[in-house]
Formats: sequence, structure tokens, C-alpha cells
Amino acid sequence: MELKRQNPDELLRALQKEEERARRGHLKIFFGFAAGVGKTYAMLQAAHAAKDRGVEVVVGYVEPHARPETAALLEGLECLPPKLMEQSGISVREFDLDAALERHPQLMLVDELAHTNAEHCRHAKRYQDIEELLKAGVDVYTTVNVQHIESLNDTVASITGVMVRERIPDSVFDGAEQVELVDIEPEDLLKRLREGKVYREVQAERAVNNFFTLENLTALREIALRRCADRVNLLVENARLKTHANYHTDEHVLVCLSSAPSNAKIVRTGARMATAFRGNFTALFVETPAFAVMSPEDKNRLRANMRLAEQLGATIETVYGEDVPYQIAEFARLSGVSKIVIGRSSARTRRLFGKPSLTERLTVIAPNIDIHIIPDAVSNGFYREKKLRKQSPFSLQNTAKSFLILLAATLIGLLFSHLGFTEANIIMVYILGVLIISMVTSSRAYSLISSVVSVCVFSFFFTLPHFSLLAEDKSYFITFATMFIAAYLTGSLAVRLKGQAKQSAQSAFRTKVLFDTNQFLQKARDDDEILTITANQLMKLLDRDIVLYPVEENGLGTARFFSAGGGEVEELLTSNEKAVAAWVWKNNKHAGATTNTLESAKCLYLSIRINDTVYGVVGIRMGGVPLDSFENSVVLSILGECALALENSRNAREKAQAKLLAQNEQLRANLLRAISHDLRTPLTSISGNASNLISNGNALDSETKAQIYTDIYDDAMWLINLVENLLSVTRIEEGRMNLRMSTELMDEVVAEALKHINRKSAEHHITVKSCEDFLLAKMDARLIVQVLINLVDNAVKYTPVGSHIEIHTGRENGSVVVTVSDDGPGIPDEHKPYIFDMFYTGSNRAADSGRSIGLGLSLCKSIITAHGGEITVSDNHPHGTVFRFTLPAGEVTIHE
Repeated sequence: MELKRQNPDELLRALQKEEERARRGHLKIFFGFAAGVGKTYAMLQAAHAAKDRGVEVVVGYVEPHARPETAALLEGLECLPPKLMEQSGISVREFDLDAALERHPQLMLVDELAHTNAEHCRHAKRYQDIEELLKAGVDVYTTVNVQHIESLNDTVASITGVMVRERIPDSVFDGAEQVELVDIEPEDLLKRLREGKVYREVQAERAVNNFFTLENLTALREIALRRCADRVNLLVENARLKTHANYHTDEHVLVCLSSAPSNAKIVRTGARMATAFRGNFTALFVETPAFAVMSPEDKNRLRANMRLAEQLGATIETVYGEDVPYQIAEFARLSGVSKIVIGRSSARTRRLFGKPSLTERLTVIAPNIDIHIIPDAVSNGFYREKKLRKQSPFSLQNTAKSFLILLAATLIGLLFSHLGFTEANIIMVYILGVLIISMVTSSRAYSLISSVVSVCVFSFFFTLPHFSLLAEDKSYFITFATMFIAAYLTGSLAVRLKGQAKQSAQSAFRTKVLFDTNQFLQKARDDDEILTITANQLMKLLDRDIVLYPVEENGLGTARFFSAGGGEVEELLTSNEKAVAAWVWKNNKHAGATTNTLESAKCLYLSIRINDTVYGVVGIRMGGVPLDSFENSVVLSILGECALALENSRNAREKAQAKLLAQNEQLRANLLRAISHDLRTPLTSISGNASNLISNGNALDSETKAQIYTDIYDDAMWLINLVENLLSVTRIEEGRMNLRMSTELMDEVVAEALKHINRKSAEHHITVKSCEDFLLAKMDARLIVQVLINLVDNAVKYTPVGSHIEIHTGRENGSVVVTVSDDGPGIPDEHKPYIFDMFYTGSNRAADSGRSIGLGLSLCKSIITAHGGEITVSDNHPHGTVFRFTLPAGEVTIHE
């Protein structure tokens, strides 16, 4: 059997997740079906057991229950003092998150996981505090009851009649490493309640009569047991998925979002179905033209439902169109949805001439999709009536426009009547007027009213008897009806098309911003330009002020402000705002305005990130108006593009550095390979000659000794020249060649170079010529001397004894030109393009069989290029080689 090879990237991601999970703290939840079952007691007992095992245990916060047995277990445990906060003029005790993070024990006890924090706390919910502790590597014990699980809220409310306000996302419960069910019989709990071990006497009596009935407790216990069983099934399924990488679920649950008060129940039901079927979960909002005139209350409720769906693990999607059933069905078809969950109130729509309901149309359009209708106690008629009463469709401006258009249509109709045109032409004028009214007004009510008014005006002015609403000919009633229906339908279609055009334009604008961002970021040259483009595109999309914090080595850098033309800059750059941005950078989560974390901030802060790497933090001034779902998705897409561009930029820099390191390593390898033999040969010759002088010095004649001394000197000078070239090459490759520029006399520089050339130059005829007696050039004299030495030595090596070498200096086009020519055998044409490459020695046919590793000419080119000059090679006529290089001309400065 062939084993499937694992994808290295997937394996690396899995290892990184395991490492991250190992660094995180572990969460253990003590879970019960009602208050008083002993969750806190069991948690404290487990804490003492952990302390006995040597674990460092600190009590972060335990609810001060009036239970002596529970209070006794606090003895012997270190307790953090609570944080006193003001809530509606009352001092309340809260968990001190900052003190807990500073203390950083191995294990922290934090009671009441679903607790809602007081105002001005960092997080709105205590489970968010615990999440920050876990991320810091602190293990946490906590407690929660079944009625606080978000997806079970409606089920518990239907049993007990009590809607619990404090809830936690299911992901927090399912993500815990351990869940311990603290369970007792309902009869025993009622007994404890009557004995005053749960509540005081008055509270206990009220609880027994309302919430704590035997039927309620039995049902809650069953739900708690089932929820624990579901969690175990989820753990088993996750383990199976790890060993079956090709497993994919076929179930995809879609819930329809709206601003209806009952929509939260639909979302929770869809979440439970997705969990039960182990399927994908999507929440869809169809934005119609009515969204623009929706009341702030309804918009806030819609956003709350979207946040709830997101908490329950749904992917939020938004589509645009007036035909809601068609949009839902089309999205479901394209996304592979298998089940649609809607509410009964959403299923009933206004009927006009027998128009089918939403569910009926969904069934026809998408017959292969299961449609689940959730019962709703809220009356749809009441909800619509309430909304319509809040929003008046009329305005003075639209009324004036409609009046003027109808007046113009009437005047044109009178003109047509005077000219003898038929009534059909006049009717078309009024239909055209209704169409124009539909286009220039913002409400469909004007189409309906203008259609009625058009019929009345036509009857009054153009039917017999004139100036009366009574018509003598009964056939006029058919004309009136036809005119009214035609005018109304035409106006309605115009309103619908206008709304769709507006939605399309808005969607196209946002999509264009996203596409433009991608193109601009691809052309960006550095990180600063990438961040600037991102901020400008966000400002263009949202028309809001933007604050951007780039990430530097030690944290966030200096804030950069991009103004959209409103608001003060200083209020966005306060220490409090910077602290929120720093928290987002550290925790890689969004915070600030319109969130449940540090919501007192002026801006919504989002991280520019890829996975766990944060490249910056963006703050968007909210002004009390949250982003809609589509804006939010586009913003996240832009930030994702920005993070990808920054990552590519960083990868490009790292690649360039790696390439430079590789080149340096290759250079070192080539140097070692090139000089290993060449260094050994002269060193062997020097040591051999020196040993011969030491051993046989007295027996050697003077001529032999002179020859040995000459050989030692030649080999030593070759080594010195080689070391000088190696040091210069190393400085150039490492970028450490600093030019010390000065104005020098060329004759002096040439004379200095000739003092240090190869001794064998005496066997050649070297001449120096200059076009000017006083020729100055700007240079680093030390380096130019080295260039001349290399060029002359090169000519000496590759020309036969007795050859002529000429050094010529002159001026040409404002530059100093230096040539070194010889009359040797010359350089073949095929070698000339590579003559200045490092380690290139051609055929290495030196006239004197001298050694060469191809560094001299390469070094000359680097030095001349650094001076801003140019070096070339050409043929000398009739034979030989000419090396030519230029330097910037110098001038004498006379000080008065």
C-alpha cells in the first residue's frame, strides 16, 4: 500500500500550532446545570490538590458566596485583591487583570466565566480576561452554568421562562482543555436550597417558586449532560480529522440575517445545527434599498446579530439586491449550501396580487436545499408597522419636485390638446412625468401618489365635461385604470432600478478600491510607501480619519495620522489610544470603539497581520457609527493585502541579504581555491632558498647567492602585491572602501607607482608622457597608485623581455585620461569582455610564466568605478594592448 506523503507546509503549520498551544495556558471549566451544584467548591478543592502537587496557585477572583464550606476552602490560598470600580454610582468588585498578569502564577482561579465586567474595564466580558491570561501562559480554573452557553440560550429560556443576559460563545466552552461536570440530583439541590446553602431565605423561596422547580432542574440537567456529550463527540471528531486529512463535510448551514428581534434565535439554531452536522456555518445578509433608510435601532440590532453569528463561528457574507429569495437561493447554489434556516416572521412577506411568500419562492428556486423554518413569537405585522411609523417617506423637497413635474406635464398636455393631439399622447406625457418623479424622488410613495394625481388631473382637464372629475363616457374608466396601472408600474420599476443602480455603484466603488489597492501595493518600493498606500485607500473607502502604527523592533513605532477632513488629531494620539493600539499589537486582536475590548477608545484598532505575525496597527475613527458588514470585509481584505505586501517586502530583503551572504561565501571560496596553490608555491620557494642559504651559504659563490636573494625578493614582492589586492577586494565587497578624495598632480602619482612596480620591469622599456606639465585630478591617491601598479605589472607579466610600455596622461572632455599601453602579443578578442571579471585569467599564457589569479584587473575596475570613472581595454597598433581609464579633473584652489 502506498503511503501518502505529507505536505511540508501543512506539517510546519501543524507543528507551529502545537508549539503555540504548548505555550498557552490550559483552561479547565467546572460545569453545572444550575447555581448551587458545587462548582466553586469543586474548583477550590482541585486548587488545593494542585497546590499539594507543587503548583503555584493564586485566587484571582471568587464570587463571595454566603457559604461557609466554600469560604473555608479559600484559607491557605493566595488571593489577589479585587479591583474596585464605579458602576452607576455603586462601587463593585471586579477581577484585576493587570495585577494577575503581573503576578503570573502557574494556576489562576477566576470564578463566573460568563460575568459581564463593569464599565471602563479593559474587556466587556470576563471570558475575554481569561483568554488574555491563557495567551500569557497562565493556566486557569473557572466555572459556568449551562444557561450561559450562547447556543443554548433560547432552549433554556423556553424551559425556564428566563432570558439569561450573561452568555459566552460556544467556542470558549469547546476550546477548553478540560470540562468537569459538577452534577447532583435535582432533589438534593432543592434540599440544599431550602436549607439556605445556596441563597438566603427570601431569595431561596423566590427561586423555588420560579426558576428552581423540579421540572426545570431536570430539564437543565439533561441539557448539561447532552452538551458535555456533544463536546466529547467534537473532540473525537477533531482527533479523527487529524488522522484523515482528506475528510471534508458535505453539510453547509446558512442562516439569513435581519434586524428582526427574533433573528438571534435563528442564528443560535443554525449554529446548533452546524455543530450537530459537523458542517460549515454561514450567515448571509441581503442588503436591499431599504437598508439605507433603516432606523438606527434596527441597524444596531442587525450588527448585534452579526456579532452573535461571528461569535458562534459563522462566516459573515453580504449580497445586494431587492429580490431577497433569489439572492439567498443564488448564494446558496454558488456556495454549496445544503440547509437554510429562516424565521417564520421572515417567511411572511407582504402580498400584492397573490405574490408568493419567501419560503414558497425559495422552495421553487432552490428545490434541492432543505429549508428550516424556526417558530417566532414576534408578530411580523407589528414589527413592520412599527418600523414604518418611525420613518416618514415624505419631504418638502420631494413634494415640490413632484408638483413642478406634474404642473409641467399638465401644461404640455394643454398644449397638445390645443394643437389637436389625441388623448393617448397626453396620457403618455403623464406617464413620462410619473417616471421622472420616480427617478428624482427617494420614496416609492411619490410614484403611487403621482399616479393617482395624474389620473385626476387628466380627468379634470382633458375629459368631458371639462373641469370636472366626472366623466360622461364610461369607457374613460378603463382609460383611467390603464393609465394608473401603467404609471404606477413604470414608476415602481424606475425606483427599483435606481436603488439597484445605487447599490451597484456603491459595490463597484468598494470593489475598485480593493483592486486599486492590490495594484498600488504591487508597485510600492518600500514599507513606508506600502503603509501610506494602505492608509490612503482606507481613507478613500471609509471617508474617516486613519491612524497607523508601524511595527518596529521594540514595539510600535511613531503614529502616522491621515486626515479625511474632520476631527481633532490630538484626541487620536493620546496615551490611552496608544495603549489600545499596543494591546492590539501584543494580542493580535481588534479592540477599541464598537468592540467589547477597551471600547472607550475613539478608534477601532485592527492589526495588519498574516497568521501570528503583526506588521502594524491601524486605527479608524468611528465617531459612534460602526462599519457595515461589507465595509468591514473590504477593510480586512485591504489590511490582508497590506500585510502580504509587507511580508513580500521583508522576504525580498531577506533574500537579498541571503544572496549577498552567498556571494560573499562564494567569493571566499573562490579566493581560497585560487590562492591556495599560488601562495604555497612562492612560500615554498622562499623557505627552500632560505634553507639553502643557511645550510650551504659558505659553499655558494657570490653570483649564486645573488640569484637566490633575487628569487626571494621577487617571491616576497609578489606575495605583498597579492595581499594588498586581497585586502582591497575584501574592503570593496564588504562596502568598507571609503574614498579619501583630494586633488593630486598626475606626474607625482605616476612616479610614486613606478617606485613599487615589479623588479622585472627593468627588463622592459617604460616611458611616461603627459600632454600638460601641470595636470590635476580628483582621486584617492593611494588607490590610483595601486591601479597603476597593477596595470604596469600586468604589462610586464604578459609581454616579452625588451617590450615597450608607455604611460600617457592627458585631458579629454573635462576628465583626466590615463593610458597604459604595451607592444606585446595583445589580448584575443574573445577574452576582452571578461578581462575585468574576478578570477578570470584567460589562457594564462604569461610571457614569463608568472603567476596570476585574476584579481588585479577586477580590482582596478572597482576602484575606477568608485571614482566615477571608466576603464576599458583595446588593441595597440600594430600589436599589443592599451588599458585606458578616466578620472575627474581637478582644479587648484587659491586662498587669499
